[in-house]
Amino acid sequence: MDKPRRQVVFGLLGTQLDAGKGPGRWEKWRPTVSLGMYEDWAVDRLELLSDARRHKALAEQVEEDLRQVSPETTVHHQDTYLADPWDFEGVYATLHDFVSGYRFVPEEEDYYLHITTGTHVAQICWFLLAESRHFPGRLLQTSPPLRQQAGAGGSYSIIDLDLSRYDRIAQRFAEQQLQDQALLKSGIATRNAAFNRLIAQVETVATRSRAPILLMGPTGAGKSHLAKRVFELKKLKHQLPGRFVEVNCATLRGDGAMSTLFGHTKGAYTGAVSDRPGLLRSAHQGLLFLDEIGELGLDEQAMLLRALEEKRFLPVGSDREVESDFQLIAGTNRDLQQAVQAGRFRDDLLARLNLWTYHLPGLAQRREDVEPNVDFELERWSREQHQRVMFNREARDRYLAFATGQESRWSGNFRDLSASIMRMATLAEAGRIQTAGVDEEIARLRRQWHEAPAGTVLDTLPGLDITTLDRFDRVQLEEVVRVCQRARSLSDAGRELFAVSRTQRASTNDADRLRKYLSRFGLDWAQLRASAGES
Repeated sequence: MDKPRRQVVFGLLGTQLDAGKGPGRWEKWRPTVSLGMYEDWAVDRLELLSDARRHKALAEQVEEDLRQVSPETTVHHQDTYLADPWDFEGVYATLHDFVSGYRFVPEEEDYYLHITTGTHVAQICWFLLAESRHFPGRLLQTSPPLRQQAGAGGSYSIIDLDLSRYDRIAQRFAEQQLQDQALLKSGIATRNAAFNRLIAQVETVATRSRAPILLMGPTGAGKSHLAKRVFELKKLKHQLPGRFVEVNCATLRGDGAMSTLFGHTKGAYTGAVSDRPGLLRSAHQGLLFLDEIGELGLDEQAMLLRALEEKRFLPVGSDREVESDFQLIAGTNRDLQQAVQAGRFRDDLLARLNLWTYHLPGLAQRREDVEPNVDFELERWSREQHQRVMFNREARDRYLAFATGQESRWSGNFRDLSASIMRMATLAEAGRIQTAGVDEEIARLRRQWHEAPAGTVLDTLPGLDITTLDRFDRVQLEEVVRVCQRARSLSDAGRELFAVSRTQRASTNDADRLRKYLSRFGLDWAQLRASAGES
């Protein structure tokens, strides 16, 4: 027969609730003494925390009274000094140190934290220690009887903070997470598994962290939209009382860049006729989205880094620092690591931004998400224009066949799609988009993409900004990428690309030559092979 487990309770001495002298003390309910009065639950040992210098007499009285109602209960006095019972940091540190140093034997004993006594601060600290599993047990809440009478112990309840034991609570948490993720996706039922995993993690990080977030991806992939949605989610959870402030860093040039971001004082330079707070101060207690952060100058990067780390910075022309506590989300379509190597971006700032980095795929890499986004854009247009517009069946099928096919480049990503739907909806007669309108739009998109300066194959590579490449490099790189995507290995691709020059070398390493060439553009073999599988 198994040996019964001992019931062990930890609790603070209640300097008010447990107090009482003379025979009249039995007329009042005392929570620590009541632990020995329950007929259906017995305490084997009480670890009673109290300040021996100030409350020794009371602790001994409580022990004596508990022995009278429950002789089988052993009381261990734990001398615990709380300089200020209302100082959260001090109370938590004291209780944490006590729990960390206590020798628990969970295979033989069940543990409970008596949360009825002590200040509200102490009760919160007990809760946190149990919830974080620093204390290997459950919470014990005792309550007085409905009518005060001598010898009445009242009632008790045991609370297990292992939420996995509570199906309804777990289900509600799961449902809330799905609702939060739907908010980040604007309610669009996206089908791309990789994108849905990305959104799920962004939801978790946005809810739990205020650290900077870096969103990478081609222009039009939805970086700005996602940043706004993160702000709305945090606002909904009362985590950011401030504003959403957005700026495209590519529009900041010269002396105006510093002033726009960090503000200036009156007379700081010619034309500064009044003080200007700057975007960082405007974003205090809110969210600052710096799109195309790779376009910032090195001086602005240094100032931004200090503002992130210290929450302080100097406005232009001022000798007094100002404060701003904001969360930063940065967006870029550039390879910032490559920019660091080229000396155009600070490595310490990238390290600060790189804690949470997410690569948003372009629409061409999410073709299964074209259809739900078409429905979303059409619904949005109808709502904004107060006019219901729909496809007829044949027109919808024709447009989706084109939009999801390999011919569709979507070089402008979701901006292209949004503009396409807007054009068809605006030109629709009697609220119906017909096949003629779809055919006209398809022809327009074909012309648009055909006239674009970049080759289709380069548009499929996330993180590659083709606008920064000379036309000569674009043509050459496109051919290299095509060869890599159809080759079986890096060496095979190298042999094909260097077929002539390799014959003139004593020793050849085609794979190494190709690897170094690709690295100039921030590309690698695995990335090209992955893009070949998606295209």
